[in-house]
Formats: sequence, structure tokens, C-alpha cells
Amino acid sequence: MSIPVGLGQSAVIRADAGEHLVAHGLGSCIAICLFDPISRVAGLAHVVLPGSDPANRPNARFAGTALPALLEALWAIGGASDPRRYHARVVGGAHVLGLEGGDRLPRIGEQNVHAVKVVLTSADVPILGEHVGGSYGRTVWFDPQDGGRIRVRNIGGGEVEV
Repeated sequence: MSIPVGLGQSAVIRADAGEHLVAHGLGSCIAICLFDPISRVAGLAHVVLPGSDPANRPNARFAGTALPALLEALWAIGGASDPRRYHARVVGGAHVLGLEGGDRLPRIGEQNVHAVKVVLTSADVPILGEHVGGSYGRTVWFDPQDGGRIRVRNIGGGEVEV
């Protein structure tokens, strides 16, 4: 069964639940996929913007507050309290506004990639794979039964495993 994770949302599952997480149509957004190989729990945050929540509440909408929100939810279902135990994979961050004059538009995708990597690195969460950048959207499927690997389909292109 697929559990969709929409803009600014996060979801967590156990590997034995027979479910997988999916984020459709990632453009400039980032999917942070975390997997704890010991407790076999997984979570996905669909990050929309760099920065942090103005009220500093943990939530997946912002890169700076997505990791605390995701870790809290993972811990609640039996995951590690130590972020260093998780394996991360990061997908998205495209520059999809390739219109005329697009070079003058903010590159939110690049800012999101940078912000998410800073947050993960600061928390000592190892990033084991990434599929970021470019000018095309993506959909990501995250199945924790597969050791935390993810499948990425590029809009108008092929599919890769990260």
C-alpha cells in the first residue's frame, strides 16, 4: 500500500507494515528519506522551502525544521533517538522555472538542496545517496523493506534506484 506524502508533510512507517511512502511531482521540493537499519523504521519529509518555520515549530514544510519533526515521529514508532543512526537519501531540488528570464528567478531548488544537506550534516546523519538538481520533476517511492533504498522516476525520463 502506498502512503502519499504531500507538500510540507511527513510520514513514518515500520518495515514490517508492508507499506511504502511516495512523494509525487517533486520539483524544487526535496524528499528527505530516513531509514534506521536497526529498528527498521522509515520516514519521508516533503520539504517545500529553505529556512525554518517562523514559529520554530518542527514541521516538514521547511528544511530547518523538517529533520526534528521527522526524527520525533520516527522515535515515536520505535526509531533511534540518536540521529547518527539513520541513513539519509535526498531527492529533488530541481530548477523547474526554466522560462525566459529564468536565470533571474530565485533558484529555490538549489537553496533547498543546500539547506537540507546542511541540516543533515549538522546532525551527523550520513547521506548515502542523492538524486538532486536538474530541470525536471521527480516522483520518489521509499520502501523500507528494501533496506532503505528508494526508487526515483524522472518526469519525462527513466527510473533510477538511489
